[in-house]
Amino acid sequence: MMVSIKHSLVSSVVLLFVVFVDHAFGKGSVALDSLTFDKVLSRFKATLVKLDQAYPYGDKHEEFMKVAEVSRNSPELLVAEVGVQDYGDYENKDLADRYGVKKDDFPVVKLFLQNDLQNPITFNNDNFNADTLKAFVKQNSGLRLPLDACLEQFDILAEEFVGTGNNQQRSAILEKAQKEAQALSSEEDKKKADVYIKLMQRVIERGDTFIKSERERVKNILAGKITDKKKAEMQGRLNVLLSFMTAAAREEATAADAAAAAKAAAAAKAAFGEAEAGDSKQEL
Repeated sequence: MMVSIKHSLVSSVVLLFVVFVDHAFGKGSVALDSLTFDKVLSRFKATLVKLDQAYPYGDKHEEFMKVAEVSRNSPELLVAEVGVQDYGDYENKDLADRYGVKKDDFPVVKLFLQNDLQNPITFNNDNFNADTLKAFVKQNSGLRLPLDACLEQFDILAEEFVGTGNNQQRSAILEKAQKEAQALSSEEDKKKADVYIKLMQRVIERGDTFIKSERERVKNILAGKITDKKKAEMQGRLNVLLSFMTAAAREEATAADAAAAAKAAAAAKAAFGEAEAGDSKQEL
């Protein structure tokens, strides 16, 4: 009995040291290595891990750190980093090899879910920023992180709204949302709330399929040539739409996004191969 208690206390001390130690990666992010990786991941509902070079820097690292900082309010989510060395002792290279991550791929972000740690979900969005990372976490784990253009109280109302198929109940939730919007003091927040209200109205008018078709419409706009301002607006709308998706719809969307990303990657690889072949012919 004493041995068991002692072992438990030691494990807790080790975990606390790993989580709270001040390390080179940044605030809110935990540095994991080959020894601590499996022990720590099993303790959280979801863990967002970035596999990167030993001393990361650059825009993508900074965007990842923004997610790490806001994760402090989400006790079920851990944001972590694995620094991989391709020289000397090759620290953590075994973890990179385990998940098929090569140096040229850095940084690679994967989401590990507590109930399926053997099959992490890879972040495949070319638009690598804090909001797309947070949306990725929410879409695949259901954990809520503050997203741009979103309001937490309206996220909750949206989830209640899609949780019932009864239009009478949905109308009551819509009315509640309208009252809460009127009580907001910030004009910016009122504009954000208006997006939720209009989406609720469209769903009542057109049915649940509207959310899926609207999501596709917005994604198509994002894929085109648009201004940065329009891009931010459309990404914000995608963020709000996430709150109107059931868990099953999020899973379906995740599978579709992964398939689209794989198709795009294959097309890019084929195009690169054709370009190289063309260059070789010219040299001959």
